Amino acid sequence: MIGIPSNTKKGTARILVVEDEYILAINLQESLESLGYTVLGIADSAEEAIEKASKLRPNLILMDIRLRGEIDGIQASEQIWHNLQIPVIYLTGHSDQSTVERATLTSPFGYILKPIKEQELYVAIQTALNRYDREQFLSSVLRGMGDGVIVVDLELRVKYLNQVGEALTGWQWDEAKGQMLTEVLKLVDEQTHLPVQNPIIKALQQETTIYLDSGILLISRDGKTRPVADSATPLKDNSGMITGAVLVFRDDTQRRLTEERNFAVERAQQLEIQVTELQRVNQLKEDFLATTSHEMRTPLSNIKMAISALENILDRQGSLNSNEFSPSESVVRYLNILRDQCEQELELVDNLLYIRMIDADVYPLELTSIQLQYWLPHVAEYFEERARARQQTLQVNVLPNLPPLVSDLPSLTEIVSELLNNACKYTPPDEQIMVDVQVIDTPKSLIDENAESGGLANFPVSHVQIKISNSGVIILKKEQSRIFEPFYRIPQSDRWQHRGTGLGLALVKKLVEYLQGTIEVTSSHGWTTFTVLLPLSLSE
Repeated sequence: MIGIPSNTKKGTARILVVEDEYILAINLQESLESLGYTVLGIADSAEEAIEKASKLRPNLILMDIRLRGEIDGIQASEQIWHNLQIPVIYLTGHSDQSTVERATLTSPFGYILKPIKEQELYVAIQTALNRYDREQFLSSVLRGMGDGVIVVDLELRVKYLNQVGEALTGWQWDEAKGQMLTEVLKLVDEQTHLPVQNPIIKALQQETTIYLDSGILLISRDGKTRPVADSATPLKDNSGMITGAVLVFRDDTQRRLTEERNFAVERAQQLEIQVTELQRVNQLKEDFLATTSHEMRTPLSNIKMAISALENILDRQGSLNSNEFSPSESVVRYLNILRDQCEQELELVDNLLYIRMIDADVYPLELTSIQLQYWLPHVAEYFEERARARQQTLQVNVLPNLPPLVSDLPSLTEIVSELLNNACKYTPPDEQIMVDVQVIDTPKSLIDENAESGGLANFPVSHVQIKISNSGVIILKKEQSRIFEPFYRIPQSDRWQHRGTGLGLALVKKLVEYLQGTIEVTSSHGWTTFTVLLPLSLSE
């Protein structure tokens, strides 16, 4: 059981008497003192009662309802309670219904009819003091809570609102008192912003505790919104009858932020695990590819050497050119097939190795100065012979005064050779293959750190543009975006007629990008063009 604070126990309670009849006031003072209470003073008007209550701060006021002056005891009690929170017991010889109703609206701590009996006075005072202590204790607990608390009656009118509730709703307790719940506590759905039923209403209807759904926003008096959470519970009197309900609610913003941070941390840890696992798998793939490529290349090279040795042996024996040995044509044919297949598989293995080295950023580069006007015609010589044999026309256009290109010569040779090889393979007879080279200036946006504005400064950067075009071939738009994918082949292309590994263009794209350049393909008006852009001077 909670003890009564010492300053409100019998014998220490300090009481102010408000009575306009002097003799009655003196008799009341004597009765109080005989009961062990301390009488701080006597007031005979409402105005004097308010003044003395502010000055003396009694524990309790015995207030006559009818007093001299402009206001009566009921009005004085309202002001005293609102400003000082001092409990009041009404004393009156009038018990008409209207007076009782007015007095009841002020929630007095007692009501004593005159003439006053000492025993009734004692019981009323002790009851009022005990009730006040309990209510103050409860009020201090509610004020100290970190959650908002709002209490309503069965008509959903606000009966209590604590300080946290005031902060969350934007309503002051004295303003919210008697207001409808829906006016003070406005709840909406977080997604739709449409009003939702207050959990207090559900708690009263279902006579049980109702928890707030997730995704509920509270709209405060100034229009601000914040997520809220918690529960509503019906209130019952000693007989078990429901008299109202209480809603305990809190700002859910911090909890959500913590939950989101925890989720983000957990997600980051999961991603880190996934990335680590992906790196491990990729490393296994690279190790497997390197090992497999090496193990495949060695026997293929040995087979190619064996075929050459077999040709030399048969040639020395005259078997390959003998007219008397009829199977010689078959021997030559099958040896050629074996050689071609070995070369194709060796090319595939080499391309796989190169791609792996580029992806691992260990592909060797050796920068050198390349005179394109001399180098490119030399590379094109072999393909000119192939083009003539296929009744194609190959034309190389290089300006004589081009500046030197600083880049990796083997990589550049591989890029141009593969593009020319494709052009020769897929260009029909009596069509053209064109190679055009020029130096162009392309705009590049860089942050000008010296500019006061801190904006973007544009200046030209020199690039070498190599265009390799062939007529009579059209690549559909939907195929152009996939043509550089490993092992991708344009539908209906004849793999066996044109040979190839399916990795040539994929390797070309990786090499171009490794040389800090770009490559694109366009196809229209009967021409297909591969355009390579490389920086005139490759940075280290």
